[in-house]
Order: sequence, then C-alpha cells, then structure tokens
Amino acid sequence: MKLNMKRTCQIGFAFFGILLLWQVYDSWCPTFLTDLFAHRMYGMTSAELKASAPENILNVQWLVGIIMACDNLAALILLPIFGRLSDKTSTPIGKRMPYILVGTVVSAVAFPFIPLFFHQNNMAGMIIMMGVVLIFMMMYRNPAVSLMPDITPKPLRARANGIINIMGYLGGGFATILGVFLKLSDYINVTDRSTKMWIIEIPFIVASLLMVLSALVLFFTIKENKIAEEIRDEMAEGERLAAVENPVTDEGPMSPANRRMLLAILLAEFLWFMSDNAIGTYIGNYVIYYLNASSGATMILTLGGGLASAVGFMIAGGIAEKIGRKWTVSCGLLISFAALLIMILVHPTGKAVGEHGEFSFPSILYVVWALKGFGMALVHNCSFPMVVELCTSKNIGKFTGYYYAASMSAQTVTPVLLGLIFMKTGAWGALPVYSSILIFLSALVFILLVRNIVARKAANVTGLEALGEDN
Repeated sequence: MKLNMKRTCQIGFAFFGILLLWQVYDSWCPTFLTDLFAHRMYGMTSAELKASAPENILNVQWLVGIIMACDNLAALILLPIFGRLSDKTSTPIGKRMPYILVGTVVSAVAFPFIPLFFHQNNMAGMIIMMGVVLIFMMMYRNPAVSLMPDITPKPLRARANGIINIMGYLGGGFATILGVFLKLSDYINVTDRSTKMWIIEIPFIVASLLMVLSALVLFFTIKENKIAEEIRDEMAEGERLAAVENPVTDEGPMSPANRRMLLAILLAEFLWFMSDNAIGTYIGNYVIYYLNASSGATMILTLGGGLASAVGFMIAGGIAEKIGRKWTVSCGLLISFAALLIMILVHPTGKAVGEHGEFSFPSILYVVWALKGFGMALVHNCSFPMVVELCTSKNIGKFTGYYYAASMSAQTVTPVLLGLIFMKTGAWGALPVYSSILIFLSALVFILLVRNIVARKAANVTGLEALGEDN
C-alpha cells in the first residue's frame, strides 16, 4: 500500500482554489464591512472615524461579526447537505465533480462583484454577492474535500492530507502576496478613492481566474470512477488497517466507542475553530485599527504563518505514525496556545512610519504567527482523517459534513461573540485573550476525551517507498 504522490497533488488543486479564494475573502471583506458600517452609522469613512473617535471602530465590530457569522451559518446548513447529496450522486464524471464544477463557475463569476459594490458604497449589493459566493463555494467545498478520502486508503490519509494542505497553502500564499503589493490600507486610508479601485479589484479577479484554472486541472486529471475501480482492493485493505476502536461497517449504528470518539473530536474542533476563526476574522482590523500598521504587514504575517504551516504539514504525518494522531493534534494545540499567550503581550509600537503615519509593526507577531501556523498545521493535518476514519467510503461526504458542521457552527458564533466583547470591553487586547482561552479548552477536551489509536502498518512498506509512485 503506497501513497500515490502525483494523484494526491492533483487532488490538492481543489484545496489550492479553496484557500486562495477564502484568503482573499477573509483578508478584505471584514475591513470592507467595517468601512461601510462606519459610513452608515457615523457618516464618515473608517479612516476618518479612526482619526476622530477610534473607540467607535470597536463599536461596529459586532455588526461586522454578524455578517461574517451569517455566511458561516449558511455554510453550517449547506455543507452537510452537499456532502450527503454527493455521496448519493452517480454520473459519468463521478459523484463529486459535478458539484465542484458548478460551484467553481458561479463563485468565480460572482466574486469580483464584492469589491465593485463596496467601491460604490452599496452594502446590500456587496452582502448579496458575498452570499452567492458562499452558497456555491459550499457546493464546491465539501465534495472537493471528500475527494481525498474517496481515493486514499485510511492508513495513508494523514500523509495525503499534509500534501493537499500544502497545495492549499500555496493558494493562500499567492493571495497573501497579492495583498503585500496591493495594500488594502492604501485604499482605506485615502480620502479620494475614485482612482484606487484597481487596488481592491485585482485580487478578486485573480482569485477567480486561478480558482477556475485549478478546477479545470482537477477535472482533466482526476477521473473519479476509473480511479475508484482501480484501487478497490487497496481501499478494502485500508478499512482492515484503520485506526479505530471498533470495526466500521455500513450495517447498523456506530458502536458506542466510535460515537464517543467522534463527538469528542467534534467538540474539540468546535473550540479550536472558535479560537482560530476569531483571529482570522479580526486580524486585519486589529492591525489597521489597533496597531495602526500597514495592511501589507498583515499579509507578510500571514505568509510567514503559511510557511510555518507548510513545515507542519510536511512532518505531521510522520509524527502521527510515531506517537499517534491524538498526541500530534494535542501538541499542535499546546504550541498554538503558547503562541497566543505571547500575543497577549503585544501593543502598538508608537513609532510612526509611512505616508499615512502608520506605526511600525511589532516584530514579535511574526514569531507568534510562525508558532501558531506550525501548531495548527499539526491539528488540521490529523483531525480530518480522524473523523473520516470512523466511516466507510459510502459515507465520506456525510462525515465530512459533520467535520464542517462543527467548524462552521464555531465560525458562526465566534465573530458575533467577540464583536460584542469588543464593544463591552473597548479593548482590542481581548482578541488574543479570548482565543487563548478557547484553544486551551480544546486541548483539554482532546487530551482527556479522545483515545490514541495508532493505525496498524501495511506490511513491507517503509521509508521512501511509503510515499508511493507517480503513475
């Protein structure tokens, strides 16, 4: 039993498109919304509001959180639906590919309209386009994520997940590089924006084009039905070697032990996504409105975290084979907790630089993001395989839906909850405190409630041989 590297990288193009689009979405949209709400509530841009009454920027964050949470609430409903539908679909091009293609095309067409409506100060139009993108990305996302376990035997999924996540982070890294050169703060902090629209439009257009390209690569290289037939015996052997307490079958309900394992993983996942999404949603505003630094610094920060994540994804599978997936995830959570404790100590530098009087960026945040990126890579690399380990190939979309139901419910709650905390405390410093508490609780749940079951090894496959063939 060997991991087919070439095929795994080809599946990774799905993740390339997903993380590319979401990196642009998460980096730009909360600031767009902050600016629009500042205009509606106070009759001025967010830059003008920051200069005259900076505390009022915090007062609009709960509204930003509600809009971002509505997106996630829709995802909470739609991801399990599309996962279950794709499980039951059968077409000449496979059960996942129809959803991937339709979701890609509609999302790619709608995505560039988000900055267009923002530039026109049209909040309703922008929110509608955000909703369209979200709905069709959910059609794309669950089936795309399900592709890897569909055609990868269970003992090899942690390594495969590392590879496709690295592909995804390449997409996110590309979006981040765009943000380094096309600084959102260069648009937000100017009075006359009439000639600046290209700064915010180009990243969305590029993301759409590359997402379509990645979906086409996936379509022309991954023939679902053919591959499923070719690896039927390997998948059956993977079921025999699965890291589960009780054997998994399609007959009857889950065993009590497997159900307890699933619920414990999903509870811990809910908590760590509460933590991580809080950082992801508000870090752009934290940098621009609290640290008073350039948005380009956020992009460099994200890029550094992405590189550290890539290292984590490269080695997580090997670590899991030695100490088990439970302890790999637990170590990742504790590393991320340590990073967020350091972030609590970060304050604005007070050293003005740049044409807008922005402060210099606190260097310690680069260390925080590297540690957090590495730690969360260990978490994400092993947690999803642990969930789909508990089902057979007939229910992968359904269990992928469970995984995303936990993550999206967390991402529905956390922007609103933290936005209200900002309003009540009047302190941007609440962000790392909030996130560190939640990541610690998730580590506690995972360590205390999840059992460590090491997958049995397939005979005579070791070292470089386990990485597989390219054909």
